[in-house]
Amino acid sequence: MSALDRFHEEANDALERIAARLPAEAEICLAIYMPDKPDSDIVLKGPSTSLDEVVSTLRRRVLTIDGDNAYKRDLLDAVVGALAVGAQNRNPPPPGHWGQRFWDIGREERALIDELVEALKLTRENLRACQATIHLCGGFDPAYVNDAQAAMKVADAVLAKTSE
Repeated sequence: MSALDRFHEEANDALERIAARLPAEAEICLAIYMPDKPDSDIVLKGPSTSLDEVVSTLRRRVLTIDGDNAYKRDLLDAVVGALAVGAQNRNPPPPGHWGQRFWDIGREERALIDELVEALKLTRENLRACQATIHLCGGFDPAYVNDAQAAMKVADAVLAKTSE
């Protein structure tokens, strides 16, 4: 029997002795890790132990949302990805998936941006038409013309950033 197998057996026996002294409804889990050696990690748990509950217990007792770990980074990468593909209206999550909420947010934000771009295009075109009328009619305050020209440049700069 290898040293690792002997360790597993000893740890399991110890967990059984500890579990025998716990209240009947209690669950037990042992996690052993070696920093920077994830292949050596060991998790021993009872057959009915929920690892989600283990994580929730750690969160309630010792973890903070501000701490840095790979699980949170991966989770947030998935959220950012769902927002991005939702904005692109591609690859929706399967029905009932937790990422649907974020995909929907991305889709709704993109729809709002598209609507604002169309409104800006319409406003810019109307401002251009007004400028053309002023130019043809003459006699209007040059300050209005200059301010309108500046506003059209701002609109043009924003519109140039859009994908259309």
